[in-house]
Amino acid sequence: MKFPVKQLLEWYRRSKRDLPWRRTKDIYAVWLSEVMLQQTQVTTVIPYYQRFLERFPTVGSLARAAEQDVLKLWEGLGYYSRIRNMHRAAKLVVAQHNGKVPGTAEAFRELPGVGPYIVAAVLSIALDIPIPAVDGNVMRVYTRLKGIGDDIRKTLVRSRISRELQHIIPANAAGDFNQAFMELGALVCTPKTPRCSACPLKENCTAFTTGTVDRYPFKSPPAKVPEYKVSIGIIIKGDNFYIQKRPSKGHLGGLWEFPGGKSQGEETPEETLLRECREELGSEIEIIKELCTVRHAYSHFKIEMTVFLCRPAAEDVQPMEDHPCQWIAINELDAYPFPGANHKFFPALRDFFAEENRKRQNTCITQPDDL
Repeated sequence: MKFPVKQLLEWYRRSKRDLPWRRTKDIYAVWLSEVMLQQTQVTTVIPYYQRFLERFPTVGSLARAAEQDVLKLWEGLGYYSRIRNMHRAAKLVVAQHNGKVPGTAEAFRELPGVGPYIVAAVLSIALDIPIPAVDGNVMRVYTRLKGIGDDIRKTLVRSRISRELQHIIPANAAGDFNQAFMELGALVCTPKTPRCSACPLKENCTAFTTGTVDRYPFKSPPAKVPEYKVSIGIIIKGDNFYIQKRPSKGHLGGLWEFPGGKSQGEETPEETLLRECREELGSEIEIIKELCTVRHAYSHFKIEMTVFLCRPAAEDVQPMEDHPCQWIAINELDAYPFPGANHKFFPALRDFFAEENRKRQNTCITQPDDL
């Protein structure tokens, strides 16, 4: 049966959402949108996308930016490796491609963080190069359409869909075709309670015509997500507290943090913090009190984080490795990019310093004047 390309494109051009990245063919702007949209909802991305382009409107401006400025602007979107890779890629575009984002799949995929999906989405949308972009929405629509019951967690299924779509995608409307598939999955062919009556492909859909929509796509159960107990310390000295920068590579690379880490064995949260500070700072700290406990979920694990207020012991507090560190005041907190989990206890931290400030002011007011 011939694929109903015309119906799909007509539906998309009539029904598509007015999204800011759909108002441009600038390859850098399209690239940025696709990086932001990975594992992140459209409504969350829109304000970040607009602010980012205002600050860094070209690939050259991004390449010239300091890492901390880039991470701060990204703060809250999560999956920070995405923007660290794009920042590195921008530098390579300037150094190796005269500041122009490569317009061929062969050259574009050589950049950091640019995998098969990014190649297909960006080059098809910006340049109409006919490469199928297969994401979760596309796999859901296509498996229902064709009645494919294989596990979509398997690479072979994604490869099959990409291979079959390569024979269908129109050379003169590749960007609209890819976006139409994604839009259909986002608006109509949704994971739960799809609106089949509004689907332009329903007459060609195996799942709809056989009444088996709820069977597709088949996805094997995910592995159990581990949960870790973490302790961190806010080490206070006067009106300031200590922060340190994570290495640029690795989980949450380039962000600022507080000393601490995962518990081991049967450690109490306090024992974990004291051990971690000895390992990270080569010095002892004194725990004043517990500030709060917060929970946070990452893509592959969860944490329960106990936050303590502390003071340094006799030794100076310095990281044992060669990483930047700072003593900052509470009103400087917003100048530094921190992981999302930390933001969950920032209100309590601000309340603590505000209360300490009120206590000092009251003490000064009640002191008798010197005569």
